[in-house]
Order: sequence, then structure tokens, then C-alpha cells
Amino acid sequence: MNSATLIAPAKINLHLEIRGRRPDGYHELRTLFFPVDMPCDLIKIEPGHDEHFYIRCPEKPALETTDNILYTTWKKFGQTTGFQPGIFVTLTKNIPMGGGLGGGSSDAATMLKWLNSEAGDAALSPEKLLELAASLGADVPFFFMDGPAWAEGIGEKLEPASVNLSEMTLLIASPDIEVSTPWAFAAWDEKNPDAKQRESLTTSKSGTKTPSPVSAKEMTNDFEPIVFDKYPRLREIKEKIITLGAETAAMSGSGASIFGLFQKRTTAALAATALENEGIEIFMMECH
Repeated sequence: MNSATLIAPAKINLHLEIRGRRPDGYHELRTLFFPVDMPCDLIKIEPGHDEHFYIRCPEKPALETTDNILYTTWKKFGQTTGFQPGIFVTLTKNIPMGGGLGGGSSDAATMLKWLNSEAGDAALSPEKLLELAASLGADVPFFFMDGPAWAEGIGEKLEPASVNLSEMTLLIASPDIEVSTPWAFAAWDEKNPDAKQRESLTTSKSGTKTPSPVSAKEMTNDFEPIVFDKYPRLREIKEKIITLGAETAAMSGSGASIFGLFQKRTTAALAATALENEGIEIFMMECH
């Protein structure tokens, strides 16, 4: 086994609708995942000197525990396949935690792909690999897709989506705020005590209709009213992004990152500078 450095990319949610709470306590969602190149985590894997898993994360030492999703992924893959190599992992954590950008899920998917590629005869079939991915987290299977995808259920039912953002510039603002996803769902339940699971109003790609390309009007997020009430700074950032020239802006996931889409890169660059001057971490890239 050779050393490897893996890239774990982020995602944003161009659309997020909460359809209600299921009898099992999970929430039925409809969301549009969109992969982004930045920010991304780096996962360096080196052969271990014994059969154990070791992790180092210089930026976030608190992640150097067996609660880390990378350890959980390694452990579950070993239990499922019998392949559990001793490894030393160095995680460079660039995706903000509690930012709604899928960092933990991406890390898990990236580790799972690598383990399966090294497992030889013990490797899982694509179907079994996705099944294991879903057991690690509802968002994990998305990072096995090649592009945007509509997700339903708790996020595990995926269909490729048609999204054309070419010639747009994407700006992601990540303030120093961490939003807990379990808290966000609990707060949504408290505000919507009578909400029942709703049936899908549209059919997926596998049905009679193909999901149409997303429009600016569809770039909404049901978490925003709840999260913005607790963290008014996030509402201010969204409003500022629009004031600075974005065609549309929305929160990603349960927050705290806010994204904006700009027609002109020069306008996005000016917005990035203004937000960075307020101490907000910014990621900017061309959409493709």
C-alpha cells in the first residue's frame, strides 16, 4: 500500500425543502446538491506501523478522536469487508465545520472510495458501497455522484439534475459561526409542531418527468427563518451579498455558509473584498 493524498470537495444546497417529520424521527427532504471545488479538505493516508488507525488534524486537534467520521468509516468498512489496514491519516480541514458545506460527509465518501480501491477481492460492489455510504450519513452517497443531484427521502434518494450555472461566479461566505444540524431540525419541529410528512409534488428523473434546471426563484432554504432568528448576522450577510450585486443568494444546508451567484466576476470580486474586510472567510470560483 502506497501513501496517497486525497481531495474531499464541498457542496452547496441550491434548494432545500423540509417536507415534514417522519414517524421514525427523521425528516423528509427535497434538496438540490451542487458540487463545488472550493473549499476542499485534504486527506493524506500513509501506511501504519501496526493494525490501528491514527489521525492528526493540525488545524482542529479536537478531531483527533475515534468520534471522527474518518475513523468511523474505516471501522465500518473493516467490519463489512474484513479489510482494515493500519493507517496514519493527516487531515487538513479547509471546509468550515458547521457551515452546511458537507465537509464530514465528503471526508467519509473520499475515505470510503480509497478503502474500496485498496481492498482487492474484498472490495464492495457499487450498490453495496452506496449502501454503506448511506449508513454513514444521508449526504455521503451524493459525493459518489459526478455532478448536481436532486435528493429526496432523508437525502439518500438521488437523481442526477440539470443545472446550468455556466458563466456565473459563485461566492461562498463562511462566517465564524457553527450551526448544529440536530438543533436546526429540532427548532424546525418546534416551529412546525403539526407538520406531517408530505408527498412529493413532482416526479423524479426515474418517473414521468425529468427535473428541470433550477432557477433563481427556486434557490430557497426552509432552514433560513429558523437559523436567521438565532443568528441574525447570517441574515445580514445574505442581504449584503444581494446588495453587492448577486443575482440570488441563499444559505447552504442548515448553515452557516451563505452563497451568492453573480453574473460578472468583477462584481463578485468586489463583493468578496467587502465581506473579507468584515472578517468573513470567502471562497470564490467560476461555475461550470
